Amino acid sequence: MARPDRVFRTDAIILRRQDLGEADRLLTLFTPNHGKLAVVAKGVRKPTARNSGHVELFALSTLLIARGRGDLDIVTQAEMSDPFLPLRESLECAAYASYVIELIDRFTEQDEQNTPLYHLLADTLGWLAAPDRDLRLVARYYEMHLLRLVGFHPQLFTCTVGLEPIEAQAQFFSVQEGGLICPEHAEGNPRAMPITLSAVKVLRHLQRYDFPDVQTLRLGDLLHSELAHITQQYIVYLLERRLKSVEFIRRLRRQAD
Repeated sequence: MARPDRVFRTDAIILRRQDLGEADRLLTLFTPNHGKLAVVAKGVRKPTARNSGHVELFALSTLLIARGRGDLDIVTQAEMSDPFLPLRESLECAAYASYVIELIDRFTEQDEQNTPLYHLLADTLGWLAAPDRDLRLVARYYEMHLLRLVGFHPQLFTCTVGLEPIEAQAQFFSVQEGGLICPEHAEGNPRAMPITLSAVKVLRHLQRYDFPDVQTLRLGDLLHSELAHITQQYIVYLLERRLKSVEFIRRLRRQAD
């Protein structure tokens, strides 16, 4: 989307930060009307910088951005709207926030507007920061709706091979086919992963409903593990790469067990 003015104001979520020179930072933002942007926050690493506390990782801020002469625009003003503090105070919350951020970064290109995706990201960070939230359930909900918004939602209601309706029984999931395969068509297919009926029901529920209707679900560890395995195998296939944040979450969970 073309940016309308030489200077524009936008809400933005800070996806990544990188030191630049002696006092600047390179920021990767996700915005509602301009998509993902790379900008420079000049002087924010100086002790006296007014904007330094307003461009924290994971934070939602309102920024005034001036178009630069080259590829990078310049942040001239910043005011934090929501710091999502628990995401930096808890290692587990930070790990899941990093996963959410890494996913949206990998699935989007620069300057591509996707307003619903921005709101999904902002809402998800808020849910992760809420007390006593099931972080794994939030992550699965986010995955399903991000995949829908970027055009890769898995097919969960008909067999992706035979196109017949999926029956109420254990099924198979194929990352290559992009969804469920019935037992008949999965026979002899080594790439088809078995999936329980309970996991199918939860994935459908996540895909069809808004988060207030999903957050009351109470899932056991085995079902959580199965869901994470299915969705993350599919995401790795789509991205053709593994995500660093996923392995960090796994290490945290192993240490907690």
